[in-house]
Amino acid sequence: MPRFLAPLFLLCLTFNAHADSYITRLLNKPVPGGVAVVDLGAAAQAPKATYQGKPVLVVKEQNNWLAIVGVPLTVKPGAQQISSAGRNLPFTVGNKKYPEQHITLKNTQQVNPNPANLKRIEGELAEQIKAYRSFSPNTPSNLLLDKPVNGPLSSKFGVRRFFNGEERNPHAGLDFAVPAGTPIKTPAAGKVILTGNYFFNGNTVFVDHGQGFISMFCHMSKIDVKVGDQLARGAVVGKVGSTGRATGPHMHWNISLNDARVDPAIFIGAFQP
Repeated sequence: MPRFLAPLFLLCLTFNAHADSYITRLLNKPVPGGVAVVDLGAAAQAPKATYQGKPVLVVKEQNNWLAIVGVPLTVKPGAQQISSAGRNLPFTVGNKKYPEQHITLKNTQQVNPNPANLKRIEGELAEQIKAYRSFSPNTPSNLLLDKPVNGPLSSKFGVRRFFNGEERNPHAGLDFAVPAGTPIKTPAAGKVILTGNYFFNGNTVFVDHGQGFISMFCHMSKIDVKVGDQLARGAVVGKVGSTGRATGPHMHWNISLNDARVDPAIFIGAFQP
């Protein structure tokens, strides 16, 4: 090989190694509600990175650091960037169209709450937002996640939801159709950072897997953990139910990265473009 081509050849090998990395192949789904994997390069210590002013998950693969960036559903397709070590690193968000779901509820308070319920909802929302914005220094035990329950999906992430004909927030997680009482297992090790019984979510548990990587389970019939519990991968957090705004027993699971709710299907190998 000519000497002047050798550096170019090595550069191509390095680029391909990063572009074809296991984590990139697994998680890089840069759409609204998806995940972008951004190469941070090699460094002796873990670099820090932010997106939209919020810290993001950084992991090491071989000798390279990668930022695992949650892309909010509200982000428009096009150019985006993260910041790390004084650099702006670009990535591109593609298009994804989400379907609609129309749901009829007998309890009209779960569509248009009265002032007393609205006050309750506002307080509960503040608690949950604080939990979603938690950022511990721990590295997640695994990025390829286990399903919290074994069962078919009954509602996908990102679906535009209409309750009694009125549009509300898109579906922020995955629903699994499983019977009431089915044990719910944490898909990765983590710490319980919030539990509660909420107006919309019913019995709810938040588990922090590390660096802003958060699982939330709701509509549970029973909570089997308490705040501060350190959970091993596969530990039972509670049981499936239909508490809160639910039309029947099912397991609802949210994943949040850098305070952005993203499609959990990405992490269980079930993402559909």
